[in-house]
Amino acid sequence: MKVAFIGLGVMGYPMAGHLKTAGHQVCVYNRNHDKALAWQQEFAGEVASTPALAAKNCDIVFACVGNDDDVRQIALGAQGVFAGLPKGSIFVDHTTASAELAVELGTIAHNNGQYFLDAPVSGGQAGAINGVLTVMVGGDEAVFDKAEPVMAAFARFSQLMGPVGSGQLAKMVNQICFVNTVQGLAEGLNFAQKAGLDTDKLLDTLGKGAAGSWQMDNRGKTMCAREFDFGFAVDWVRKDLAIAFKEADKLGADLTVTKQLDGYYQEIQEKGGERWDTSSLITRFKK
Repeated sequence: MKVAFIGLGVMGYPMAGHLKTAGHQVCVYNRNHDKALAWQQEFAGEVASTPALAAKNCDIVFACVGNDDDVRQIALGAQGVFAGLPKGSIFVDHTTASAELAVELGTIAHNNGQYFLDAPVSGGQAGAINGVLTVMVGGDEAVFDKAEPVMAAFARFSQLMGPVGSGQLAKMVNQICFVNTVQGLAEGLNFAQKAGLDTDKLLDTLGKGAAGSWQMDNRGKTMCAREFDFGFAVDWVRKDLAIAFKEADKLGADLTVTKQLDGYYQEIQEKGGERWDTSSLITRFKK
């Protein structure tokens, strides 16, 4: 297919690369044009000067940018994705953003004779690099069925969660669950270190039982070593949690413990850990 990818950050750069490696004709756009040129040199794809030009003649346009405002900037207006996207083509937004924005963009696409899927991803930078992301999708089933085989270039699993907006709601649940898991792991490993246990042996053992998790398998040993340069940053998790808190207020859902963990991440920001990954919760405990 002829596709475009908008946003070449730590996630988008490798995701776009996987699309090109899979044999698709790929055009990219990035606000930092030098990054787009670097991608072009590595993958031999096309580069556009605006999102609208990137979307021209495309079957599917993918995007992965920072937040709601960034999505609006690349999607709307004379130079935005919708201005260049042909009728009958699909805009897939992989940004973690609000469900409200997803519904707004879905309405715009419908009025234009286009299609929209909100499709936030889980798996972090490593998942993007290795092409094994999990994608939570909101939209029409027929549109999902057309996009899913293309997303398979960078995703090991994609699931349609419901109508437009459902992907973003599912991603909020993902973020709520994983930060609570990280806190439990941090408390347990701090306890283990205080008790003088061999944490390598402990992690290898617990990972085979009921306490096992992706966080334990992928972040346990680095947490013990106080190494926090593994992708998803504290700044970004707080952005995602703010979206979830706003939605929870509308739903009347209780996120008391998650709000407490957001406060812990704020403490980490205030001591200079904005770019540390989310496993840095363990720094709240003294060695």
